[in-house]
Amino acid sequence: MTKNLVIVESPAKAKTIEKFLGKDYTVRSSFGHIRDLDKGDNAIDIKNGYKPNYIVSPDKTKVVAELKKLAKESETVWLASDEDREGEAISWHLFEVLGLKEDNTKRIVFHEITKPAIEHAIKNPRKIDKALVDAQQARRILDRLVGFELSPILWKKVKPSLSAGRVQSVAVRLIVEREREVNNFNSQSDFKITAEFTKEGQSKTIKAELPQRFATENEALSFLNDALESQFNVSNIEVKPAQRKAAAPFTTSTLQQEASRKLGYPVAKTMLLAQKLYEAGHITYMRTDSVNLSETAIRGAAAEITRAYGKEYSFPRNYSTKNSSAQEAHEAIRPTYFENHTAGSDAQELKLYDLIWKRSIASQMAHAELERTIVDIKVSKNNRTLKAEGEIIQFDGFLKVYLESSDDDEDDEANAGILPPMSVGEKLNLNHMTSEQKFSRAAPRYTEASLVKKLEELGIGRPSTYAPTISTIQKRGYVLKDNREGSTREFQTGTLKNGKITVKTASERTGVEKNKLFPTDIGTLVTDFLSEHFEQIMDYGFTAAVEKEFDEIAQGLIGWNKMIDGFYKPFHKDVDTTLATAERVSGERTIGIDPATGKTVSGRIGRYGPLVQIGNSDDEDKKFASLRSGQTIETITLEQALELFKLPRFIGEYKGEKVTAAIGRFGPYIKFGSVFASIPKDKDVFEINLEDSIILIEAKIQAEKEKLIKKFSEDEDLEILKGRWGPYIAYKRNNFKIPKDVEATSLTFAQIMDLIEKQGGVKEKKGKTNSAAPKAKAKAKAKAKSKTKK
Repeated sequence: MTKNLVIVESPAKAKTIEKFLGKDYTVRSSFGHIRDLDKGDNAIDIKNGYKPNYIVSPDKTKVVAELKKLAKESETVWLASDEDREGEAISWHLFEVLGLKEDNTKRIVFHEITKPAIEHAIKNPRKIDKALVDAQQARRILDRLVGFELSPILWKKVKPSLSAGRVQSVAVRLIVEREREVNNFNSQSDFKITAEFTKEGQSKTIKAELPQRFATENEALSFLNDALESQFNVSNIEVKPAQRKAAAPFTTSTLQQEASRKLGYPVAKTMLLAQKLYEAGHITYMRTDSVNLSETAIRGAAAEITRAYGKEYSFPRNYSTKNSSAQEAHEAIRPTYFENHTAGSDAQELKLYDLIWKRSIASQMAHAELERTIVDIKVSKNNRTLKAEGEIIQFDGFLKVYLESSDDDEDDEANAGILPPMSVGEKLNLNHMTSEQKFSRAAPRYTEASLVKKLEELGIGRPSTYAPTISTIQKRGYVLKDNREGSTREFQTGTLKNGKITVKTASERTGVEKNKLFPTDIGTLVTDFLSEHFEQIMDYGFTAAVEKEFDEIAQGLIGWNKMIDGFYKPFHKDVDTTLATAERVSGERTIGIDPATGKTVSGRIGRYGPLVQIGNSDDEDKKFASLRSGQTIETITLEQALELFKLPRFIGEYKGEKVTAAIGRFGPYIKFGSVFASIPKDKDVFEINLEDSIILIEAKIQAEKEKLIKKFSEDEDLEILKGRWGPYIAYKRNNFKIPKDVEATSLTFAQIMDLIEKQGGVKEKKGKTNSAAPKAKAKAKAKAKSKTKK
């Protein structure tokens, strides 16, 4: 008989909590949600107030059975899932499915997994908050309705197997619009003047800049000519105190952004690591939009700052959340114990914890005190003034621990140096002066982190949805995270040195991108289609307004059924109209005319992705070619399109077989007989030579040899192969899992057929079950029986 049963949603969390509770408590995990909406058409009863039909997940039946048994044997059941809407919903589903009773069921919440927090929660239980459950349920039902009704439209009007989501579609729209903004940007140039001086008899350099820029090279060179005949004197010195203030402790959004800038972590990776740190008891709950710290945390930080750095570094304070839509009253993300400077089970967790610790501790430290100096340097010939700026840190304050990063690559203020002492009227010696052509830049493409920031600014999504949204749009193939090499651009410079002006043309790389989000052609096409036919769904303001309505449901201000009804009726009307009137789209664009044939060259989305075509659809001799990585239907030029038709390209011969290079459904590849070897990103399909191709061919042949683990004489189609995630069964173009505790090489034919049958059997193209596995299994059993009789 169990006196107290505590149910949490993860095994790691259960393990940590178990350490803090005595022998009278049994802690078990539900392994996340135990049930979800039915996957079929019966998920939501629209005519009956949008009543949801929940089913227990097949992989959770054993978990539910065990929890039911333990719950019946327990005096009290404590539901201890996370304290946000998702956690509240998990507790409610457990209450319903396990058949719990209110008189012996208690809901407990905590924002950190520490002994004091758990003990406090046990002393202060509450009932399940149905308003929070309704808010989660409303989001789940609304998103299912949107997905189920939009996806079939995309199948019919755009391309089969596509899907759409309410928040995801808006996120893709942001990326599509930014891409078009970048592609349509017309860069303008001007000329920047910089100079380097020294004081008489000193080597310490003074860097200065002309605040104004010149529109033309002639104007810039004219200034250098004036400087050639000028003296340079200090005309004014301004010294003023300045402060730098620490950033607030992390919210989910700011943690994702800073972990991306400082550590290079994708948002999903950041959340996975943060969850592990939380469940191990190292940090507070990681899904929050609050910057608030508890009084206990503030006192703990002050004590550690005083101990580690001195009393003058401590500056206790609290921050207020500016976000009016902030969810439940969580704390910011912080260490559970500030005296623990390090925590985590691996290098990645250690780095993320270090970031959280530094940001949290810095938020409770004194301002950095600076002395900022601005020196005006007069040019005698034209009376223009150059400015030199420098700063001295008088007291480092929070900078002793942490400095927030910026998305801007050029942070001039952070690069300000220390200036030597100078006086008004003092003459300075010019080392050199430079005019350099600078180009205006388009708004930067989004990174995962900057997209999170934009979504938060627009009020779209909440802490629990940012990472899943960004992962989903990439998995669906609407957005690609990629690097781009950019191109070479020439620019003009002029340098005045040793009484002589030198003019030259230099070059630089422009358009270089690293880990940026690009829309795919299908992502752009779907965005345009949805924007035309579902204007409200794709509207940023409307999506944000829906989020606010979820907040109002969580506060008990409106009913979830009423909110869904207000959304669904006009939306469903648009669905019917679009199905009836919208034309099928392929994103077709006329690129130009092929000079060799006089036929039209066009681009569109084909069965296997974006392609270019010479000739019309009814031409018998029309030609097709797949686009290269980085090319899009919207931006490809006629010259680039015609280049693609030079493929497949003959490279040479190897062992009497032709070796060719081409681009296929999965990218560029080398073909050698029946061998297809992918061309890596650092090799160009139009330039790769025979020597490099042979290396790829031999590597592919060797990999195929090593891939095969075992074959079976009973059926030549059956193989055990080595995959990315371990051994698996390949049979009649179907793949089947091998349990982790089973040695793949020891499996017999009959055992494998049994595994195949348990996993649903062999599926044919039309989805029917093939009887091959059961027949083969029966044959194998009969053979074994015959051997036994002998």
